[in-house]
Amino acid sequence: MTAVTRQRSAVIALTALLLALSFPAEAQQSAKVRWLGCLDYGSPDSDRLVLWEALRERLRDLGYMEGHNVAFVSRWAHGKREGLPKLAAELVSLKVEVIVVGGTPAAQAAKHATSTIPIVMASVGDPVGSGLVESLARPTGNITGLSFAFGERFSGKWVELLKEGVPKVSRMAVLGNRHSPYTGNYLKEMMVAAQALGVQLQALEVRDLPEIERALSTIGDARVGGLIVTADPLFFVHRTRIAEFAVRGKLPTMFPFGEALLAGGLMSYGPSFTDSFRRAAYYVDKILKGAKPADLPVEQPTKFEFIVNLKAAKQIGLTIPPTVLARADKVIK
Repeated sequence: MTAVTRQRSAVIALTALLLALSFPAEAQQSAKVRWLGCLDYGSPDSDRLVLWEALRERLRDLGYMEGHNVAFVSRWAHGKREGLPKLAAELVSLKVEVIVVGGTPAAQAAKHATSTIPIVMASVGDPVGSGLVESLARPTGNITGLSFAFGERFSGKWVELLKEGVPKVSRMAVLGNRHSPYTGNYLKEMMVAAQALGVQLQALEVRDLPEIERALSTIGDARVGGLIVTADPLFFVHRTRIAEFAVRGKLPTMFPFGEALLAGGLMSYGPSFTDSFRRAAYYVDKILKGAKPADLPVEQPTKFEFIVNLKAAKQIGLTIPPTVLARADKVIK
């Protein structure tokens, strides 16, 4: 082999080696990692994590694999509204591409933190009434996603179903969040339903756990026949405390989320939070592919669940009428 031939072979071999070494780096660069911020009003307990896992699972179905082409940055407020602005600002400073929010307070904090990073609502009440978007059809701005604007007479169903489950009840207590923009509408609709059924309502508005504790003490002294917990992240965070109180006091309860029944709640009626977080994944996918939040209409809930917990009924010495069990989408035995 001549010197020229040997030199040419060496160049070819070196070129092939460099190409082989550079290929993995190029392949890695082609799989761009998309950074998603997750901001939640609640705590990372098992129930709440199930909701976020539903989002991640659907994103995996859409081709987003954690550790490969997507990374999640989570921030939890642990039920403390005052901590949300700082957490939202942290996500903005990390330059995430999309912020997914759980709960109206988290959505409001994210909106105040950025007007450019897209925000996807996974579980928010009335985004129009709370000023998050201008309309459901045309949200404008940088926010879109799923709305729990339940519609007319939704909260009235809490009264109706609890009355059917406990026919002898004539007085119910209602827990509402005084800071929530929805509490007034909830109470208005429940009053209409209660009057039609001959039921008296005692509304107790709170803003934090100490006030929840005082309200529960009031309920215990008032000897009401049932407790309705309105839809609010505050009560999701403290659902176990409320449910355990009700079991000890043999008090029938109605919650807006089925997760409370795992802690001893009697009934729940509301949209599926898990389904909402799954649907949020589609919004994330569209935005990462170039869609603008302003062009994506806000969806309203389409799936509602009525769940009855027979374990809790037995604990408080209550027999649920068969007609009510027949209406339930799910019965916990």
